[in-house]
Amino acid sequence: MMKRAILTGATGAIGMALICELIQNNVEMLIFCRDGSVRNSNIPVHPLVTLQYCSLEQLESLQNDTGKEYDVLYHFAWDGTMGDARNDMYLQNKNVKYTLDAVGVAERFGCRTFIGAGSQAEYGRAEGILQENTPVFPENGYGMAKLCAGQMSRVLCEQKGIRHIWTRILSIYGPYDNPNTMIMSTIGKLLRKEVPPLTRGEQKWDYLYSADAARAFFLLALKGKSGRTYCIGSGKAYPLLTYIERLRDCVDKDGVLGIGDIPYGAKQVMHLCADISGLEEDTDFHPAYTFEKGIQTTVEWYKEHYIQ
Repeated sequence: MMKRAILTGATGAIGMALICELIQNNVEMLIFCRDGSVRNSNIPVHPLVTLQYCSLEQLESLQNDTGKEYDVLYHFAWDGTMGDARNDMYLQNKNVKYTLDAVGVAERFGCRTFIGAGSQAEYGRAEGILQENTPVFPENGYGMAKLCAGQMSRVLCEQKGIRHIWTRILSIYGPYDNPNTMIMSTIGKLLRKEVPPLTRGEQKWDYLYSADAARAFFLLALKGKSGRTYCIGSGKAYPLLTYIERLRDCVDKDGVLGIGDIPYGAKQVMHLCADISGLEEDTDFHPAYTFEKGIQTTVEWYKEHYIQ
């Protein structure tokens, strides 16, 4: 049973969805957020939600003055997730330290469980079905740091007697996602009657709606096995063009798509799909949203927040 949870990096798509999931399950939350971030205003005002300003740099010295103990710490916060910052090796190395600092926070706040947010980038150019034991050969600093953070935080949690669960997240979409992702930028361009530039869309990807991802993270806190790494995805992969056409039909069936306007990258992975059998067996998780249902909700959210 989970009564109280701590979240870092809660203003992204998964974090915001997890806040809603925890509210629905009557879980009290302490959310650490960066002072001055405009995204803090998106966090729901609710009796179960308490905000505390704390940057990643401050985690190391953060003390528990709440008078309460918490059950689980979800660590989503990470600097340098997009663009050139992914290969800023000094920055990415700091993220490893911040993850270890978050384990220290978990200990001081009485958490019995630490859950970290890793990435498919840990695998590198692995193709096909991604499993817990799929060999990992990350090719950028972001993936290298995520891999290191997962491994080192596991050892540190073992030393401190804290249950450790690591996740490797594939492609998540939904409200509050970064506007520069392929899904969000395509929605924006179609709503503005622009032509989104795209590749040929032959690559097969695994997309999961953020509310489903949040449900998976909630269930992992309750039933996940310590020491395991769980892939977070739908368990199904379809050609990217299929997703894009369904998205287009949701926004504007007459919308024009710039299929083939962008060449594939030099290290383009053509097939990624999560093996979620372990997640299903351990937690009884099953995705509830079809892509069509999830994208409709995302489009409506985008209209409300970005289209005047």
